[in-house]
Amino acid sequence: MSTVVLRFQGLKFFFYSNEGMPPEPAHIHVRKGGAEAKFWLSPHVQLARNDGFNA
Repeated sequence: MSTVVLRFQGLKFFFYSNEGMPPEPAHIHVRKGGAEAKFWLSPHVQLARNDGFNA
């Protein structure tokens, strides 16, 4: 189950409450249309994965 934390200019920012085994470090997913990216939040914001967004 995902929890949406922000919608901005067509982008949806969300996280999954029980993702990964063992649980992954803090991160957020961003989706727009068919594109999705994942960003680590700590120790600094860093792109973890990009699937479909332009660089």
